[in-house]
Amino acid sequence: MRVLSLIFCLSLAISNLCAQTPDAGRTQFENRCAGCHGGDGNGGELGPPITMRLQSRNDQELAAFIRAGLPNSGMPASTLTDTEMQQLIPFLRGLRPPRRGGPQPVRGTVKTTDGTTLEGLILSRGLDDLQLRSSDQRVHLLRRAGEDLYRPVTSEADWPSYNGNVNGNRYSALKEIDKSNVGRLAPKWFFTLPNAPRLQTTPVVVDGIMYVTSGNECYALDAGSGRQIWHYQRPRTKGLVGNAAGGFNRGVAVAGDRVFMVTDNAHVIALHRFTGALLWDTEMADWRQSYNATSAPLVAGDLVIPPVAGGEQGVRGFLAAYQQSTGEEVWRFWTVPLPGEPGSETWVGRDIEHGGAPTWLTGSYDPDLGLLYWPTGNAGPDLNGDHRKGDNLYAASILALDIKTGKLKWHYQFTPHDEWDWDAQQPHILVDTSWQGRSRKLLVHANRNGFFYVFDRTNGELLLSKPFVKKLTWAKGIGPDGRPMENPHQRPTPEGTFICPSLNGATNWYSSSFNPATGLLYLQTLEECAIFTKRPVEWQPMSGYWGGSTQRPPDDVPQKVLRAIDIQTGDSVWELPQSGPGNSWGGVLSTASGLVFFGEDSGALMAVDAANGEPLWHFQTNQLWKASPMAYQFDGKQHVAVAAGQNIISFALLP
Repeated sequence: MRVLSLIFCLSLAISNLCAQTPDAGRTQFENRCAGCHGGDGNGGELGPPITMRLQSRNDQELAAFIRAGLPNSGMPASTLTDTEMQQLIPFLRGLRPPRRGGPQPVRGTVKTTDGTTLEGLILSRGLDDLQLRSSDQRVHLLRRAGEDLYRPVTSEADWPSYNGNVNGNRYSALKEIDKSNVGRLAPKWFFTLPNAPRLQTTPVVVDGIMYVTSGNECYALDAGSGRQIWHYQRPRTKGLVGNAAGGFNRGVAVAGDRVFMVTDNAHVIALHRFTGALLWDTEMADWRQSYNATSAPLVAGDLVIPPVAGGEQGVRGFLAAYQQSTGEEVWRFWTVPLPGEPGSETWVGRDIEHGGAPTWLTGSYDPDLGLLYWPTGNAGPDLNGDHRKGDNLYAASILALDIKTGKLKWHYQFTPHDEWDWDAQQPHILVDTSWQGRSRKLLVHANRNGFFYVFDRTNGELLLSKPFVKKLTWAKGIGPDGRPMENPHQRPTPEGTFICPSLNGATNWYSSSFNPATGLLYLQTLEECAIFTKRPVEWQPMSGYWGGSTQRPPDDVPQKVLRAIDIQTGDSVWELPQSGPGNSWGGVLSTASGLVFFGEDSGALMAVDAANGEPLWHFQTNQLWKASPMAYQFDGKQHVAVAAGQNIISFALLP
């Protein structure tokens, strides 16, 4: 910041004023800003806190913002001279946000009910909870058990990865919350991520500590109270394009003492699990070539595999694995072959150079088979395949890769020569069950193109395919050869073509869940059509590469429908139409107690009977869902948590 400040001084040709005393800057702040934003910048009666917002602008941008103001939001323009601005900005850079959840950490000792005395840094405390980090860097979560006496809490059932388990199935074996008592479910605590966009993160819980994310930031929380333990943040990347430019992040992976997450500019980083300190930082790809990243990494053995995005900007997709200890790359699999490589014969035309097929959603892993299963995105450009004739491998596919080498074992392409933006970035759930009287290792998947699939995941054999939505016009089925049997005149045209499902798909990246007791897959589906139009497009770095657009037909009314699919037949056993506008992105959690939790389209978190879909409970958040629920057990109590708006909400049973 001092270097930027010096550059700013020189640009104004008044470098001799850079060494102004802090009092000069304080005077400017108190005279012009403190009346609204408070004397420490952390909010006042008339204005919001500014301490969390300063780092998003460099000195020149901050000066321009102060001078322009936000008149429509109550912030007037300022007439500071260059000298006054020189004084003010260094003072603003020195402002710090308060530590949420209590006073600054202090050293202390705590007596516990098991007869020990803990000594270390007291990170935070409340009326009945306390968080302490001892000299070995371990965090101890404590609850008051009497005057000056605390008991350690227990964390019996964690949620250690994005989908709860590396098998990709958002299913919880917890049973405390069931059909008989779910009506007593109520919010236990809230935690708000300030200045974050609508959250898409899934909370991850390990040993009672919850980790939640937004773009380029991660919070560690006491999972029983929501009290902050630490916070890591780095500035968002300016000039970024793609999904990550929206400032969201879907979560972390945890292994040992490390927390892994991606940054908006396609880096993967490791943080210390108990302190938030940065341990290593590895660039996966150059963001200036349109790469970005948004989703949670996956831990597999001693490797961490992070997703990479950029399909709508024409990147060349890949998946890479990194050592958890160092961040060193171990292997890389390119999802679009170079000209002349095997698979390049499925790309005829110039667009192989920018073929897309990114790996932007979290995959699944079978440690017994040593296979990693990863979905790939759309081919580029999204809606115009004129210059990429052929199937376009490995876009819109599932890849089975050897975890040690990254070598391809098998693949299946759901939508050959995709011109609808129907990527395969939907959950791939690994299921071990009986199939037609024989025990098999299955992979089940409901695709954006409207078809439900069951595979033998050991070899990629397609066992079942069947439509799971009613609005489906582009194909009449999947043939014996595993390829879709397309209907005529169902691809985008310059004039526009009516096609179902829409670009949003019959389902999408939001989570689904398989319950082994019921044998049903629960997923949110979308009944919607669109008019697909294609246009010529030339690739440019840092620019969209759609090759067309879609619009809603005048008479088509979209509807979200929660469906329960029998994986043995592909039939819907029951379905629950929802009353919202059809634009929510909330997923599903099922539990061993026979419940299904999901983000209902009107904005409620809802629980239904897993056997028949009967609604049992709901809590209205009045938010547009962008995240999926999860479950964990803390100190003997089951919790269900979800990100709603800017908030993390954790629910538990009332006494």
